Amino acid sequence: MALNPQYEEIGKGFVQQYYALFDNPVQRANVINFYSATDSFMTFEGLQIQGAPKIMEKLSSLTFQKITRVITAVDSQPMFDGGVLINVLGRLQCDEDPPHAYSQIFVLKPMAGTFFCAHDIFRLNIHNSA
Repeated sequence: MALNPQYEEIGKGFVQQYYALFDNPVQRANVINFYSATDSFMTFEGLQIQGAPKIMEKLSSLTFQKITRVITAVDSQPMFDGGVLINVLGRLQCDEDPPHAYSQIFVLKPMAGTFFCAHDIFRLNIHNSA
């Protein structure tokens, strides 16, 4: 496989689709379709999770309903296996909590003419200097 020349469009399009589903409480359960049942990994605030069912179990346990999100930057890079590495920088506010900066990294891997999210790392940018 070779570098995908459409990596920028793929990255931006994925981020738009992902957050459109995730940020809508009625649609949130549909993000499971981005992940593989066995070959997807997520690190959510340091917690390691593998497989779509466990990832959705974690995402379903989140208690907020409303998300207000501002995306500052979406940086994408092509990967040598045809995949796309995506780094998202932004700010989000859940329900009535104060807004927080966050970063999220996705690795999309090609599969049967489309992509699945093989890796997803999410972290609020909160610095505890204790």
